[in-house]
Amino acid sequence: MFLAFISIMPQMFEALSFGITGRAVERGQVVIHTINPRDFATDNYRRIDERPFGGGPGMVMMAEPLEKAILHTKALAVEYFAKHGIANPTCPVIYLSPQGQTLDEETVLAHVKFDGMILLCGRYEGVDERLIECYVDSQISIGDYVLTGGELPAMVLADSVIRRLPDVMNEASADQDSFVDGLLDCPHYTKPLIFKNKKVPEVLLTGHHANIAKWRFLEQVKRTKTHRPDLWAKFSPTKEQAKWLKELDKT
Repeated sequence: MFLAFISIMPQMFEALSFGITGRAVERGQVVIHTINPRDFATDNYRRIDERPFGGGPGMVMMAEPLEKAILHTKALAVEYFAKHGIANPTCPVIYLSPQGQTLDEETVLAHVKFDGMILLCGRYEGVDERLIECYVDSQISIGDYVLTGGELPAMVLADSVIRRLPDVMNEASADQDSFVDGLLDCPHYTKPLIFKNKKVPEVLLTGHHANIAKWRFLEQVKRTKTHRPDLWAKFSPTKEQAKWLKELDKT
């Protein structure tokens, strides 16, 4: 996957060189570019922001240097896809914005299907609206709050997508994450057997896979009902899960 971050703070993306994302880069499963819009500014101060028309606090990122940065990044993408023999690639320009679609697991899986992403990271009061209208394909938010810039949301999106790419991590592990099946994850335990007088649930020590699967599912249900009733309201169990739920209701 081709990943490009357009940001005035490119050094922040060094965080992606660690862990699962870092290994994906080392194996060539992901290529990452960082593009600084200041490199496309036309004045001696490398200015990329100005005061907003109409007055008001803060500064707005100007359209022209961002346009040049996006066009430069698109040229890099074309070169990458040609080199890897990818015809008709899907590589949208995504603006990280509180006004965007809220990121969830379904959205992550949709983005996994892309051949690349160009992630535009705003700062200050945001980006000139005309730039968004002309070049941005979609907007993504990671929650109903405001950060100082789009870099952290861009890394959240990139991390969530990279880990779900084919062969990046253990598929069975990813399939058991929270939200994948519409529920929160179940509790997990490891050594020692007893910690602070709390023992590992007996069923996990039996080696009975069917009973363990049932216990884990019912624990997911309990957690989801308690912490995320909105998710529980949308959950549709399988036939076997419905049978387990009936047993739970009797207890």
